[in-house]
Amino acid sequence: MTVTATRPAPARGAALRAAHPGLTLAVIVACQMMVVLDMTVVNVALPSIQSGLHFSATGLSWVVSAYTLTFGGLLLLGGRAGDILGRRRVLVAGILLFSLASLLGGLATSAGWLLAARALQGAGAAIASPTALALITTNFPEGPERNRAFGAYAAVSAAGASLGLIAGGVLTSWLSWRWALFVNLPIGIAIAAVAPLFIGESERRPGRFDLAGALTSTAGVATLVYGFIRAASGGWGDRATLGALAAAAVLLAAFLAIELRSGQPITPLHLFANRNRTSAHLIRLLLVAGMFGMFFFLTQFVQEVLGFSALQAGFAFLPTTVAIFASAQVATRLLPRFGPRSLLLAGIAVTVVGMLWLAQVSTATAYVPGLLGPLLLFGLGMGLPFVTVTVLALSEVAPQDSGAASSLVNVTQQVGGSLGLAILVTVFGTAVRDAAAHPLVGVSPLARAHEILAHGVGSAFTAAAVFIAGALVLAVIAVDAGRAAAAATRRR
Repeated sequence: MTVTATRPAPARGAALRAAHPGLTLAVIVACQMMVVLDMTVVNVALPSIQSGLHFSATGLSWVVSAYTLTFGGLLLLGGRAGDILGRRRVLVAGILLFSLASLLGGLATSAGWLLAARALQGAGAAIASPTALALITTNFPEGPERNRAFGAYAAVSAAGASLGLIAGGVLTSWLSWRWALFVNLPIGIAIAAVAPLFIGESERRPGRFDLAGALTSTAGVATLVYGFIRAASGGWGDRATLGALAAAAVLLAAFLAIELRSGQPITPLHLFANRNRTSAHLIRLLLVAGMFGMFFFLTQFVQEVLGFSALQAGFAFLPTTVAIFASAQVATRLLPRFGPRSLLLAGIAVTVVGMLWLAQVSTATAYVPGLLGPLLLFGLGMGLPFVTVTVLALSEVAPQDSGAASSLVNVTQQVGGSLGLAILVTVFGTAVRDAAAHPLVGVSPLARAHEILAHGVGSAFTAAAVFIAGALVLAVIAVDAGRAAAAATRRR
């Protein structure tokens, strides 16, 4: 399908956008906050959802996975749609679809209904999220102003998962699990209403949808994410896991072959020719792999071992959220002075220390200081590299490729989260089985269960620290400091 390029008429909100750039950024960041928050907002509510809709123990995980699967699978298509049809237009469409799906999910009366709504939410998120990031490049000039906008976006992307746990705990405890979905409706409608006033539309690029590339990329990424999700529950030797990963390899290989021959590819492969950009994607993947696994296991630890309620478990992550936001804002100020490579090294090193400290958890660990200290370190460290890799991933990108480049940022985050969780669940399961094989005499069954859980969580955190250390190694050997510094400080 070919779409003719048109130049949009002068927007009626142009004066408002010029006078209030902070509101422009607020609308974009609010969109991303909704999308990232919904990856974890239902985590704390899962026990209530299970009893309310009669989910099986194995089926319950799909409340999270149905969203992740469609979100990851459709991201590349969503980014390309924004390039061709206009990013603001596509953003509003994605937010409205996301809001409708949230309403349907909150009204669900059966397990199948809720899973279908969560999958539809993921589709809306895949349309909205890459266009939100690309709209920063449309509405903010390159240099310090855009870096500050990237800082706010990166802070939300990194802290949104922990904020989702807080929101889920509050809404589930004070109202019901349904409000973890209903809350998106008024926010989404408000974003869709004010977006034309405060967000400038991008110029629609002449082009056509690469349908073959769209189909193979969507199927390939979705199958890859499914394979990781399946591995987390069935193990790496499971037939469905192996079949999904093999199918993903075939589909993604076909996607690469199609993109190499396509005149207007859905993902221009020349985006990977930039060494720093490719390194930034790999570093993000490893950071997210460690981060999302940490949230998953620590939520269980504080509730089952420390006896926290759902509300307390959510607020346990508040220090991490605040620390990430604070360090992300600091990163935007330090980036022009010290350069991306220095911030990457400093931030990732602090994050590794925080994760290794978390790996020391035991049944004797108290929230203060045993968890609070490393959570603060983790948050302070994570804000620096998240801002930096976002800047590097979108530096030196041609305007017509902004949507595709933004999609890759989000795909990396989705794949990293799914892969990391699958591997960490495997590590956790192995450690739990080993600990259970060595019974202790004179210990109550409950205390023994807590000991086993703590051992498994500590092992998973150690593996997460390895992921983050891998990101540190990449930052040392793969990031070109001179070119990265030039890209981060360039002004339009």
